[in-house]
Amino acid sequence: MKRKRILSGMRPTGKLHLGNYAGVLVNWVRLQDEYQCFFEVADWHALTTGYDKTANLTEDTVEVVIDWLSAGIDIKKSVVFLQSDVKEHAELHLLLSMLVSVPRLQRNPTLKDQARDLELGENITYGHLGYPVLQAADILMYKGNAVPVGEDQLPHLEITRELARKFNTLYGVDVFPVPEPILTKFARLPGLDGRRMSKSVGNVILLADQPEEIEKKVKTAITDPEKVRMGDPGHPDICNVYAYHQTFSSGNLEEIEKTCKDGSRGCVVCKKEAAEAIAGFLAPIRQKRADYEKDRGQILKLLEEGAERAREVARETMGEVRKAMNLELG
Repeated sequence: MKRKRILSGMRPTGKLHLGNYAGVLVNWVRLQDEYQCFFEVADWHALTTGYDKTANLTEDTVEVVIDWLSAGIDIKKSVVFLQSDVKEHAELHLLLSMLVSVPRLQRNPTLKDQARDLELGENITYGHLGYPVLQAADILMYKGNAVPVGEDQLPHLEITRELARKFNTLYGVDVFPVPEPILTKFARLPGLDGRRMSKSVGNVILLADQPEEIEKKVKTAITDPEKVRMGDPGHPDICNVYAYHQTFSSGNLEEIEKTCKDGSRGCVVCKKEAAEAIAGFLAPIRQKRADYEKDRGQILKLLEEGAERAREVARETMGEVRKAMNLELG
């Protein structure tokens, strides 16, 4: 029985951090054993908000893929490719854009949030407004049966589902499955300052960080503000460092929680142990990273091989689309 398909992706943002790992990569690694997965580096999506910042796209793409592979994405199980290497995405994006109205795209809550956060006002570009259609093209190109999303992303996925249904109904051929959401509880690791982990804020621990750099960063982490000195009782549920222990320390969480609450655990020791746990967890990822970095050209080769595999599926899908829309002569 053929496995169902999933497409997911990330923008090329360079080296990934622990938040990316806990929130996305762990789930991807699991899914590739259950589904036929297509993982794209979404460089065209990066242009929707960064069309003027393209100087490092190639380097950032290589870094992202190195982290994917080092974290457990297996090119024997999954197709890994660069979005812009499969030109059929642009064609399907264009054709699907004919089927959706501007008001429908303007109602997209994700777009509204981005416009507010980026203070765009009326300066939303045509490409930014239409990026949900490009995302729909990405998913439908591979006839994705499911999409891993959090509950907050369900309204966004609905645009893809609407386009699949409208295309099939309008042209009388079931070319596209209507993708179902895989509701996923994405782990949220706080940044060193307690906010969402983000490189733009500078509060991250990278998968590529060496142990000494990890220790240096964790020393700066904000802890329970009421635990000022040794002996003060702590509240682990509001402590960033305890959140790291929960994810990366094994076997002694109860002891860490107990000694924090009764005041016998100092924050200096707690941070040191958390840094050691993170560094130990990342050790095999760092080793794989070092191996890939010896020949970065192999990453570009892997992406080209992945793109060819993706193009095989894309060419087949676009043949069906053109036939359904009567865009082929003869």
